[in-house]
This record gives sequence, structure tokens and C-alpha cells, in this order.
Amino acid sequence: MTQTTPPATPSADPAADASTTPTEPPWANDTVEFANTASAPATWYSGTWRPFRNVIVCRMVPGSEDKVGPVFAYYDRTTRPQDLGVVGRALLSYEGLYLHVIERKEDPEVSGQRRGLPAFQAIAEAIAPYVTPYPSYWQNPSHSVAKHFYTWVPEGEVSPDREMTVIVQRMRPGSEEDIARVFAESDAGGLPTETGVTGRWLYSMEDVFVHLLEQDRVKAAAVRENHESMRPAFAKVMADLSPYVSPYRPETWQSPRDSVARVFHRWTAPDWQPEA
Repeated sequence: MTQTTPPATPSADPAADASTTPTEPPWANDTVEFANTASAPATWYSGTWRPFRNVIVCRMVPGSEDKVGPVFAYYDRTTRPQDLGVVGRALLSYEGLYLHVIERKEDPEVSGQRRGLPAFQAIAEAIAPYVTPYPSYWQNPSHSVAKHFYTWVPEGEVSPDREMTVIVQRMRPGSEEDIARVFAESDAGGLPTETGVTGRWLYSMEDVFVHLLEQDRVKAAAVRENHESMRPAFAKVMADLSPYVSPYRPETWQSPRDSVARVFHRWTAPDWQPEA
């Protein structure tokens, strides 16, 4: 009698994209390291080029970073995501959430290249016990992609030494327009330049608000050291956002630093840079 293998359970993460499953997990002894920011090669930052970023939001079993991170690390080493337009990724965790920032050469709407990391089958099976869908309407992996609703970048060139921080908060569902308005009003003034902000991207997933903040590393460090001088300006933004945004876990939140997600895997294509 012929036996058939049942199909694997689809992954909540659409960045994983189809190959074969190894007989033994070669990433079993790998480890992951945490960081609060993610950096990219200086070659990415020639001129004003920035990668096109998607953000995937899922739930993750707390403490499973060391199970999920090595899976992606292995396939980022052994396959070539850059051949499919993916030139970087950062995996982050925050209060039971899994955040996957995918960096592409260009918007898939322009390139037509929508596939992510090769080896979907292997990755889906490996991370399925730890990573599960977030939205209540989830039916397929594309529903894990957060909605992008605001971008701000300064005019002209900025420092090549930049870092990305991912801030996670709770939001009132449907308030994207109000949140975008608050940031647009602030970004129209001098605060972003004074604090070294070189880019801002806002995303939503039902009641989850994700803020990708790119900053000049030197200026960002100076602001952290002398935060009090910027307190009035920051306080106004926070007050204007307060009807729409709040801490994701108010019972444990004490300061804005408590809203920063932690990076547990970072990969950038080692042999690619933007065309001059």
C-alpha cells in the first residue's frame, strides 16, 4: 500500500520559502545573542538608499529565541536570499511577540519578486512549535505581514553609521491616521534632526504598533546620555500619542526603554551593495 506524507503545517511567517527538510537539524548547537539595535554594512548607506522593509508580527513562546534564531541563521548561511531580492533580516522578540524585519533591494510591488528565504518547508516545520499567528483574521502567512502606514526620511545624505531600533507598543485599533498625523507634525520640525533620526517607519497589526527608528549612531548615543535636554519635546509627542498608543505591558513598563524589542538574529547579504 502506498503511503503519502501529509503536508506540513503552514508557517505563520511568510518569509520562509520552499526547499527540503534535513534529516537532522544542523543548527542544533548554534546560539543566539541579544542586542537592542541592528546595524547594516556601510556599503548599504551610500547616497540616500535604504532597503525596503516589511515587518512580520507573530506570537512566540517566551524564551524560544535560541530555537528560532539558529534556524534562520543556518539558512541565511547556506542559501542565497539575495538572489530573491532579500538582502537582510532582523529577528526580534518582545513580551511574547516575534518580529521579523525583512530588508529587500526594492519594493516587491516594483520588482515583482515576492519570495522570501529559500527552504520554506524546513523552516516552517522547525519554528512551528514556537511561532504562531497573531491576528484574529489569520488564514494564510501573508496575514502576518504588518500594515505599513507612515514613513519619514530626511532630505539629502546622512551619516553612513546608522542603527535601527524597533519600538513596540499597544495601539487603539484603527488609529493609524491619528498616529501618523502626530509623527508628521513632529517630523516637520527640528526634533528628528536634533536627535539624529535618519528614518522612521510605522506599522500596525490589529492592536500592535511597531515603530522602526533609524538613527545616526553617534547622535543617538548623545541623546541617550543627555535625555533630559530633549524631555519637553519628547513629552509633547508622547502626550499627543497618548489617546492612541500605550505600553504593550503596562504592568511591567517603567520607561520608554522598556518598549524596545531585542534583536536575536541579524543577517545582511555579504556580497551585495546598492548600485551607484
